[in-house]
Amino acid sequence: MLGPRPVATGGCKAAGRFLHGATTMVVAMAGIETRMECSVIRRFGEPYQASKRYTYRPGAYAILWDGHAILTTFQAEPEPEYQLPGGGIDPGETPIQALHREVREETGWKIANPRRLGAFRRFVYMPEYDLWAEKLCHIYLARPVTCSSPPLEPGHSAVWMEPNSAVSLLGNPGDRAFLTDWIASAL
Repeated sequence: MLGPRPVATGGCKAAGRFLHGATTMVVAMAGIETRMECSVIRRFGEPYQASKRYTYRPGAYAILWDGHAILTTFQAEPEPEYQLPGGGIDPGETPIQALHREVREETGWKIANPRRLGAFRRFVYMPEYDLWAEKLCHIYLARPVTCSSPPLEPGHSAVWMEPNSAVSLLGNPGDRAFLTDWIASAL
């Protein structure tokens, strides 16, 4: 019996390998070819380094739009940076549960109507955890509805800004790309 035979190259997993660039592939098994649709997960930032041992860290983050401005979080340490609010998905949590928890911890706001926009991948060093991470960042659009407290997470501040200003100030290229794409489609 033949194993999977990738015919197209691109964003599909075949025979244990990630194939970058295309959204379809053909798999041949036992002489029968099947066309499979696959989605590409974009990578932003530093490339994968084979010499590093990465810990897989899925997370949920949101573009928080109130109809006038974007709610971001400013994280003072380890490096000062504006970010889309969100963070890691804890064991047993769904991405939506993590999104609600993380937004509240980082901004003090409760959110409504989260809608998934997509995902991106980053390979980064996380000094606060002293580890190299392969972050799979799920991005949502949501509406901030109630400020219930100041940010609960130390070193974080909730900051409202105009969407185009947020694009230029957000610290990571994946956040900037998703916000840029959303602005182009929604505003």
